[in-house]
Amino acid sequence: MGKHKSGGKHDQQPNEQQPKEQQPKEQQTSQHPGAAEADEERYQPPSTLEDLNLEATSVGSGRLDRRLYEKELTRLQVELVKMQYWIKDSGYRLIVLFEGRDAAGKGGTIKRITEPLNPRGCNVVALGTPSDQQKSQWYFQRYVEHFPAAGEIAIFDRSWYNRAGVEKVMGFCSPSQVEEFLQSCPEFERMLVRSGITLIKYWFSVSDEEQEVRFRSRLKDPARRWKLSPMDLESRDRWVEFSRAKDQMFAHTNIPEAPWFTVEADDKRRARLNCIRHLLSKVPYEDMTPKAVKLPPRRSSGDYQRPPINEQFFVPNAYQ
Repeated sequence: MGKHKSGGKHDQQPNEQQPKEQQPKEQQTSQHPGAAEADEERYQPPSTLEDLNLEATSVGSGRLDRRLYEKELTRLQVELVKMQYWIKDSGYRLIVLFEGRDAAGKGGTIKRITEPLNPRGCNVVALGTPSDQQKSQWYFQRYVEHFPAAGEIAIFDRSWYNRAGVEKVMGFCSPSQVEEFLQSCPEFERMLVRSGITLIKYWFSVSDEEQEVRFRSRLKDPARRWKLSPMDLESRDRWVEFSRAKDQMFAHTNIPEAPWFTVEADDKRRARLNCIRHLLSKVPYEDMTPKAVKLPPRRSSGDYQRPPINEQFFVPNAYQ
């Protein structure tokens, strides 16, 4: 699943047809006020993350072994918790965008990132169709409402880039609205970065062959069939149009202050680990996990007595 068939319509790499000054440069992504700009990967993973079997994770070696995947995922999730402690303590503000093809694995990666985190400090934003009132607002307005305060993380499962993707391809907006977005978006994001917000943008790239496999698997699974919407089926027939829209979007919005990072997502396990590890490398956190406290002995219940059991309703135990 990690291999691409020759001739497959795979998403182009973001660097192929862009002006040199617009290519992603990780060394230019220092967005935290006062952070050192010289170090490309400001957070260096601890040695516990370095014993991953590189031979087993090399591109083209087949699907990543489940045991290896789960072991590394557990380690990375512990690091995510450390990162959140630091973000809360330092007042850091982090926005992470997830964009890409339907069935590319964005939702699964977001789930693995948020699983170990405190939901009070990490908000997942997945907005639906805008209301008539929202359509009359400044385009970015309904997204700004969900931006993080000090010490918070906001993860967008699709974002304002709907305008340059789905809305453009499906005809939900006019060409002039698309052009206005492409001109305004870079300035909007530069403003966010200047204000002290760290903005990280991920594009999940999946081949048309792998997307087809995932669509068919959703049709067979009643528990996952809701993931395949009429919009997904329509996008299936507009692969080339979405590719052209994505290329244009990258050409205008792949700015040094907030570059696009492409995640090769034909293998979901590799995509999740690679994305989480990269995210950790972009936040200059320190381990601020509080020390474990000792639980004191319970106080005596005194003269309290529980009411009779036969006065309460219980859920039947169906699993003897």
